[in-house]
This record gives sequence, structure tokens and C-alpha cells, in this order.
Amino acid sequence: MKGILALEDGLCFEGEAFGAQGERSGEIVFNTSMTGYQEIVTDPSYCGQIVTMTYPLIGNYGVNEEDLESNKPWVEGFVVKEVSRIVSNFRATGSLPDFLKKHSIIAIEGIDTRALTKHIRSSGAKKAVISTTDLDRKSLVKKAIDSPGLVGRDLIKEVTCKQPYHFNTSGKFKVVVIDCGVKHNILRELQLHGCHVHVFPATSTSEEILSANPNGILLSNGPGDPSALPYIVKTVQELMEKKLPIFGICLGHQILGLAFGGKTYKLKFGHRGANQPVKVLKTGRVDITSQNHGFCVDLDSLPKNEVELTHLNLNDNTAEGMRHKRLPIFSVQYHPEASPGPHDASHLFNEFVELMNNA
Repeated sequence: MKGILALEDGLCFEGEAFGAQGERSGEIVFNTSMTGYQEIVTDPSYCGQIVTMTYPLIGNYGVNEEDLESNKPWVEGFVVKEVSRIVSNFRATGSLPDFLKKHSIIAIEGIDTRALTKHIRSSGAKKAVISTTDLDRKSLVKKAIDSPGLVGRDLIKEVTCKQPYHFNTSGKFKVVVIDCGVKHNILRELQLHGCHVHVFPATSTSEEILSANPNGILLSNGPGDPSALPYIVKTVQELMEKKLPIFGICLGHQILGLAFGGKTYKLKFGHRGANQPVKVLKTGRVDITSQNHGFCVDLDSLPKNEVELTHLNLNDNTAEGMRHKRLPIFSVQYHPEASPGPHDASHLFNEFVELMNNA
């Protein structure tokens, strides 16, 4: 069955469908990871996005139940050069095409992903439509133009949990995770570092969060535009007044930037991949990091006497981490729990635990 990917600027790609049938819209982005496709499609941060994998062969080690980052895939669509229907891995419990079809994710193969990636890099991320039902290119381009995109859009309410829950109930420190679309591996890392993990919906008030008597707060990753989340920013500002240790990851980093009084802006095509070099300014060390974000904190908008830059992206010199000079608050733009290094960024969880130990 044919499938078409149509961009808002009129560029269209035709391929063969291998997931579910149907039609979805989203921002078309690319990810440069060679592996980790299962973690990518189940990362809630990809809600609202159609993901293109730049590596030409995807799916050869299948899928399994242990490597899911949430309870289902969140991508709006999935685009590859070639999908492997032959699965070769002792941990595999199924194939990628069957997994996507089961969860109603539209996917196409056989398009020139290199040309698509180069187009996105030169002209920026675009709104797009992926379809197996409407094969009229002009119609699909019009639908892409009319689709909502990501700017100014609150996607958190779609991915956050509905009720508070305990991920685990033992540990020296109780950490409340504000779930903006948290990846399971963040929760696992907190557990491994001796924390009792209590997850709250992103819509929770500061009073509700503080009623759990946390030793620290973790602001999770998530999808969409951070400037569309004033209710979360307000909650974080109220929590900051309590001087609790706070650790922000990805979207959590951006929310902290807004809570500090700064601004965020949209990157041309974002950072998505498992090989992003980040310099730790204090030591000069370079960490290899996993990233997935399309927005960034404008450091020039932050109060210099309150906040300092701690990490720098070596590809484009954008902000990758910051720390408050008076309060026990720090954040990173990348994903330390993904550990492509594989241990380059794991020390950040140790730093968070140390802040709670000293509080």
C-alpha cells in the first residue's frame, strides 16, 4: 500500500506503508540515532511529531516489552528508508511493523530520507501530513498548512498521567516527579539512586505536590512549546520559594528557564539523536548525550546574577544546562537517563541526591 508524506512547503515523498492505515499531521523532524527506535517511538516527547530516522535500515532487532519508555507509542508518524521485517535478537518479542500496526501508528518506507533530512536542515522543521488514505498531493499539502503545528501548543495534557502514583515506595529520599511526559528510564534511574519516586500530573498545584512532603522535585521531559505552559511555570515558581532541590530534564529545563524569568525560542530543526557533544564548562569535559528537543532557553534573557550556564552544545553553542546561584536548582537540556556515553551523564542523578542530602 502506498503512503505519502507531504510538507507544508509543497515537498512530497511517496513510499510504501508498513504500519497502520490512516492519516495524521505533525511537525516533521529527524533523529540521527542508529539504534533506539523503540525508545524513540514510545517517548512522549515525540507527541505531535512525525519522526524520520536518518539511519537507512531500521527494525532489524525487533521490539520487546522491556525497552518501552511509556505505555504506548506517541509519534504521529514514522518514516524510514528501509524497514527490516526479519527480526534477529534474543530479546525480541515482535517486529517493528507489527508493533506500529498494533498501536495505530502510520509508517512509510522507501523514501529518500537523506534528501528529506537535508531539506529540514536547510529550511527548518515543517508541518506535515502522513497518509495512506488520501493520495492527492495538493490536498495533503493543504492539510499540512492547516494543521496546528507545535508553536504555542500545549501537548502536556495529552501525555501526563491522570492521577498521582508511586513508581516505587522505598528509598532514603522522596522525589516528586512532575510528569510532563516522563520517560520510564528517568523513574528507573531515580529508583537506582535510592529514591522513593512519587509521580504527579503536570496539572497538579504546588499545594498538592507539597502535601506529599518531598525531599526534591524532578521536572520531566515532555512535548511541545514550553511557552504554552504558564500553569506549570507558576507551580514551579511557587515550589522554588520552598527552596527544595529541583532537577529539570529537557522540557523541565525549559520550564525552569521560564520560571527564572527568561524566555525560550524555537530551534531551526532541533537536536534529536544519541551523539550530541556537550561541554561541561566547569571541567572542560565533553559528554556524548542523547537529545530530543526543538525549543531552547535564551540565556541572554536570564538574570545573570541569579543563573549561570553549566553546559554548552558544541554543535551550535546553545544552552544545554544551567544552575541557580543561590537555590539548589539545576537542569540539563539533554537526557542523562538515556546514557549513550554510556555513563557520561549518570553523575547528574548523584548531584541531585547530594543536593537532597545537604538540604
